[in-house]
Amino acid sequence: MRFGPQQGEVVLAAMPPFEEANRLRAFFVTLLRALGDHGIGAALPDMPGQGESLLPTEKASLDDWRGAFAAAEEKLTRAGGRVHIAAMRGGALFDGRANCQSRWHFAPVTGAALVRDMVRAKQAAAREASEPFDPKSIVGDGPPVELAGNCISRSMLAELQGAAPFAGSGLRTLRLDTDTAPADRKLLARPLWRRAEPDNNPALARELAADLAQWVRQCAG
Repeated sequence: MRFGPQQGEVVLAAMPPFEEANRLRAFFVTLLRALGDHGIGAALPDMPGQGESLLPTEKASLDDWRGAFAAAEEKLTRAGGRVHIAAMRGGALFDGRANCQSRWHFAPVTGAALVRDMVRAKQAAAREASEPFDPKSIVGDGPPVELAGNCISRSMLAELQGAAPFAGSGLRTLRLDTDTAPADRKLLARPLWRRAEPDNNPALARELAADLAQWVRQCAG
């Protein structure tokens, strides 16, 4: 998906994967549309096995995501764009291979934390259905595992356990005020990724878009 101007500074957006993609897609799209109001374009690609991708989710790997995201950056750069990256939650786990003018992360999370959240959701669903589930059963060789409505390969889960967000130079990080991890700015809001159903917060999206636009202009200058 493309938003705003097609030339000049362009933000390449990294969606969170799996179930959080469903919960946060409308919010992220609202943010990117608001970015266009600041005169900055954006692009939102689907990673292999996610969104409209034809690849089954259980066939995807973290390395696939990193390679695909870097390829998206290369395509935008060849088209004349000056690329900046905006990643949300688990999207910050696969943007590190792409070249860019700057990076901006909102509520980045480690791969291990992402897996823990999915395991908790699986445990809650198993209790409600009175079905057995042992978290240790997802470790080791075997068939893909169903977690939070997604069929995920065990090799992907192993990759995620050791994955961490990019932490180099040219990075601005924003978090919610309830998050104790360090950040350049903290905001007062409820975490949409904890909602039972997809939701949106246009006011927060506009606030984040304004912060991102200012960061892009600062780094572009």
